[in-house]
Amino acid sequence: MARKLIIIGAGAAGFAAMIRANELGVKPTLIGKGPIGGTCVNVGCVPTKKMLSIGEAAAKQPCDKPCVPPLEDAVKAKDALVTAMRKAKYEDVLASYDVEYIEGHAHFISPRAVKVNGESLEAEKFIVATGSSPIIPDIRGLREAGYWTNVEALSPNRRVESLVVIGGRAQALEFAQMYRRLGVEVALLQRSRALIPDWEPEISLAAAEVLQRDGVSIHLGVSIKEVRRNGEAKMVSTNLGDVEADEVLIAAGRRPNTDIGLDAAGVKLGENGGIWVTDYLATSNPSIYAAGDVLGGPMLEALAGRQGALAAENALTGSRKGVDLMSVPRAIFIQPNAASVGQRSINSPPGSRWSLIHMRDVAKANILDSTLGLIKMGISGEGRIIGVHMLGENAAEVINEAALAIRLGATIDDLIDTVHVFPTMAESIKLAAISFRRDVSKMSCCVD
Repeated sequence: MARKLIIIGAGAAGFAAMIRANELGVKPTLIGKGPIGGTCVNVGCVPTKKMLSIGEAAAKQPCDKPCVPPLEDAVKAKDALVTAMRKAKYEDVLASYDVEYIEGHAHFISPRAVKVNGESLEAEKFIVATGSSPIIPDIRGLREAGYWTNVEALSPNRRVESLVVIGGRAQALEFAQMYRRLGVEVALLQRSRALIPDWEPEISLAAAEVLQRDGVSIHLGVSIKEVRRNGEAKMVSTNLGDVEADEVLIAAGRRPNTDIGLDAAGVKLGENGGIWVTDYLATSNPSIYAAGDVLGGPMLEALAGRQGALAAENALTGSRKGVDLMSVPRAIFIQPNAASVGQRSINSPPGSRWSLIHMRDVAKANILDSTLGLIKMGISGEGRIIGVHMLGENAAEVINEAALAIRLGATIDDLIDTVHVFPTMAESIKLAAISFRRDVSKMSCCVD
């Protein structure tokens, strides 16, 4: 007998789909491969942010104390947190719901059936939430020389004194700062002429300054020719010369995990290599929905969870709910953080205006002795918030207010008229709104 719902993938999107299915009175079958919880809790958000926080604490220590904790201690602390959170947020949660859990690799054998562990399973509806994997560039000698991905970099099997990071986006920046603050010499090699090239240029420049202040050596416009072993070290040959380090970390992005027999299911891929879906997360096979990183769009834990819940609801009830991607925020957890939501200035609509203020004009930034950074805000011709991009202390927290403003269609007057706690970093959002009306560098504190 066909099951009601099969969910393939036991990460953020898969678990969200499972929970929503139970709320709708359906017992789903959840198929997972590898450690339960997927990328984020095991080798993504949780462990990287833990190790970044250890490095941040070390950077704030006075110099008469040990300023750099051993990398091994950071890894042990990370492992303890991952084990605890995997149990609390996934293993215990799984036991709390009415679900059939199968561990194994599932692949479609027809539009209505998958095979897992040699058994064929049919279902009325499916949700594909298989996540993503690191992109490994085709560099001569790389595989022979050996390399790290985020997985190995979070659990190194040997002590390293130097590291080459290949990449220049969120993951590359986070690992570069993490390892530098844990006492490792770091060189970052980026193909384009800017770090995080899909962000506002002012944020890109500020992020580079953050890493350079920590001692990361940044090289832009790099074309990598070859990687080879040099004794126990690795030699990276580029158009700008050779760089030697104990290890090479590949942080060049991620690709959707689509190798599950989608052709047999009649499921098409999009131009970005992920599964093509409608606005309400249905694939080209109306019985199959998809959510999370496997779509090839923004690869964000919170977005995957939201999409997983909506995919289950749409699949089981016939509703057509979607996610407003313009109001989905993203952050890079270097310290200070970079964060962004909404449109970029380069593709904003006619009549829009943009204003920028520096963190030195925010009282709390001065209190924290962290005035590096800025906030850039865009508004439509009618004054509605259309984009906010920032780098500063706690920007990953502050950006949520901007996301809500965009989602609700708020105007700069709405932000100006909202009394903000003083002094806080969140006041920067209000100051950015005020900057469309006056010079905030010539204001006293708390002036509307």
